[in-house]
Amino acid sequence: MTENKGASVQMEARPAKGQSVLSRNKQLLLSMTASLALLAGLASSAEAFPFDWPSRTDLRRPDFGRQHISTARDAASGRIMVAAREKAADKAKAVAKEPELASKAKGVLTIAISIDKQQLTLYSDGVPIAHSQVSTGMGGHPTPTGVFSIIQKDRYHHSNIYGNAPMYFMQRITWSGVAMHEGVVPNHPASHGCIRLPGAFARQLWGTTKLGVRVFVTHGEVTPAEIADGRLFTRKPEPVVPAANVADSKPSEAPPTDTLASQQSPPAVKPGDPALDAMAYARLNPRETQTPSAEGVRSANLAPAPVASPAAATKPLKPGPVSVFISRREGKLFVRKGFDPVFDTPVTFDQPDRPLGTHVFTALALKEDNTLRWNVVTVPTGWTKPAGKDKKGKKIEAAPAAPPSTATEALSRVIIPADAVDRISELMSAGASLIISDQGLGPETGKGTDFIVLAR
Repeated sequence: MTENKGASVQMEARPAKGQSVLSRNKQLLLSMTASLALLAGLASSAEAFPFDWPSRTDLRRPDFGRQHISTARDAASGRIMVAAREKAADKAKAVAKEPELASKAKGVLTIAISIDKQQLTLYSDGVPIAHSQVSTGMGGHPTPTGVFSIIQKDRYHHSNIYGNAPMYFMQRITWSGVAMHEGVVPNHPASHGCIRLPGAFARQLWGTTKLGVRVFVTHGEVTPAEIADGRLFTRKPEPVVPAANVADSKPSEAPPTDTLASQQSPPAVKPGDPALDAMAYARLNPRETQTPSAEGVRSANLAPAPVASPAAATKPLKPGPVSVFISRREGKLFVRKGFDPVFDTPVTFDQPDRPLGTHVFTALALKEDNTLRWNVVTVPTGWTKPAGKDKKGKKIEAAPAAPPSTATEALSRVIIPADAVDRISELMSAGASLIISDQGLGPETGKGTDFIVLAR
């Protein structure tokens, strides 16, 4: 019996054989191979599996998921393009850079966009502090060139033209549909007219800029240059009335106030006070949409807004630096403050038939002697005499016209009434601007905008 039991044990201890055993071993081998392939895939792509599972707080965020994948429709093919996901390290780096960019942006900001280079440059007081690649409008949908400014900001904007497409960190420069926003940037023009920005830079720029920041869009590059000229506006403070005289005077004998200022305005803050001007440029809560007014939110082209007459200029002035536009075509000087018209007046020009060009002068800071420090950007334009016919009816081809004036020459050729100079000088502060151009008030200049000058 003992031997039989031992033989039985020996037989059960032998390796199993047969078709079922081979099948079982084959399945085990396939399972191990699949596991190794999965591990290899995870090792080659850090984004193949979401190791950073979202918390309940993340899930409640309105922008959850938007920072991981952004989509846009390719303008040429019409296909949906998926932008690369941002790695955790890249996101941490972008967050770390945001305070750095904001810390550099202490002066008057200017944005210059070169279509030829597909590049954006951010200037602070005329000094470049950041660069970024962009993607502007492609053939058939070009990005307009000229002088613009930021007139609306929307953190979570969606297009109302292109199928509710996401256009996050949107900064509008025209009410007809042109804006800077996050999107796919393939290193060549690909949009329907907007200026696409890489996600990380779009977020930083949106958190740094304010309404009213000037934006230049040109084919070549433009660079702000320092300029000092006695014909530029100076700061002219309002006369200070002694406190005793104010206390002793009766309401009917109150000293006269500036016709541009509101009698209901707080007496401690004057219209040209930098503290008041800064109110229109406070940074936004990250979830806010900022527009200059409810009337300003439009998607269609606007006709030029009617300007206020001097007699009606006693209404309260909106905060924000004053903007002055001198048009050779219209023979007028226009004044706006806080995107609102203030007054206009006729002006004359020396050599009225010669082009002035387009020059944008910006007041950077008030110096100790009460004068302002200025810089200027000259927008390149290609001037030609239009084609036509001579007296005999013979066709005349378009030909280059006389070259436009330099910035200094343009200043010397404009003759402004003395009373207008005084009224403007009382509103001067850092951030104020003067535009001299051959162009008139185009269709983009309207309610809720600064002066917009199209170069084509």
